[in-house]
Amino acid sequence: MQNIQNRTIFRDDHEHFREQVQRFFKDEVSPFHPEWERQGVIPKEVWRKAGALGLLNTMLPDPYGAGGDFGHAAILIEEVARTGASGLGFPLHSDIVAPYIYQYGTTEQKDRWLPKMASGELIGAIAMTEPEAGSDLKAIRTTARREGDFYVLNGQKTFITNGINSEIVIVVAKTSADLGAKGISLLVVEDGMEGFSKGRRLEKIGLLAQDTSELFFDNVRVPVGNLLGEENKGFSYLMHELAQERLVIAVRAATSIETFLQKTIDYTRDRKAFGQPVLGFQNTKFKLAEAKAQAVMLRVFVDKCIALHLEKKLSPELAAAAKLNATTLQNRLLDEFLQLHGGYGYMTEYQIGRAWVDARVGRIYGGSDEIMKEIISRTL
Repeated sequence: MQNIQNRTIFRDDHEHFREQVQRFFKDEVSPFHPEWERQGVIPKEVWRKAGALGLLNTMLPDPYGAGGDFGHAAILIEEVARTGASGLGFPLHSDIVAPYIYQYGTTEQKDRWLPKMASGELIGAIAMTEPEAGSDLKAIRTTARREGDFYVLNGQKTFITNGINSEIVIVVAKTSADLGAKGISLLVVEDGMEGFSKGRRLEKIGLLAQDTSELFFDNVRVPVGNLLGEENKGFSYLMHELAQERLVIAVRAATSIETFLQKTIDYTRDRKAFGQPVLGFQNTKFKLAEAKAQAVMLRVFVDKCIALHLEKKLSPELAAAAKLNATTLQNRLLDEFLQLHGGYGYMTEYQIGRAWVDARVGRIYGGSDEIMKEIISRTL
């Protein structure tokens, strides 16, 4: 893509960081990822190694993180997509969970949890979705009742990324059920708290190495000191931070498109049919030319969103547009790329099949397509 569009959002320190990330992926991730897909979880040791190299909490200041910015986070996300390392839950841990604690936590909370998250000693998750409540957070049933110096937490969460490995979980719960969305709070539950348990590893059609599970809370006594921010302000906190989550998904989708576009070009150049390379047929050239034009357009837009976010100027509506466009285009183009691989596209050898399946969830998690359209429609 560089021959059409020269990216200007990354500094030299960003690109040096990219080299470090690429070495880590080459040595510690890519050789083992197929086995992790069979196991359905990534060993905690990998998290510890990443933390030791400064690959976690990349945009938080020392001692809470590596002292970088969202440009460093974006580079790690891009390399996750480029290598097909779909099992790594690093972006959720570093770019979604940790920022909630940094933004809304007390000094004591930040000192207690963030350095250990940066080192990989604590693996983070966020628990919003329930069996009967997905994008509609007002419908959640998990409750937290104040009793003296504790909240008594009861409920169930599902589809929780990093759920099995999690050692610290931000739980979205209703502290004032009669207030609806205005009665939601964020509580930090730590592994080992009595009544907190993890359900089975959920079997998904994609993202096979990414551990996803149910979480159960049975009269868990959560200290009041584990409340993030103010009671009943959780919904506004979630809305404020979701823009970054949606940008994370868009960055990953854009890089996935570029990666598998190049892989498809290389494959069709080498693969022959009727005595000539598949790339020589007009249908192939035109499909790939159209894909490249759309990929470049998306790249310019996503990079603009990254630049705005680096300046703290990315709006929720623009983040929603980035996610909607990126994931919709990713799903359509990866399907085209798989088709151009023919029968080999359905095999694991060329990665495109796995990437195609992995991409489908992009239109669901972080807010479904329909929710993105609802957000955007408010600006009409």
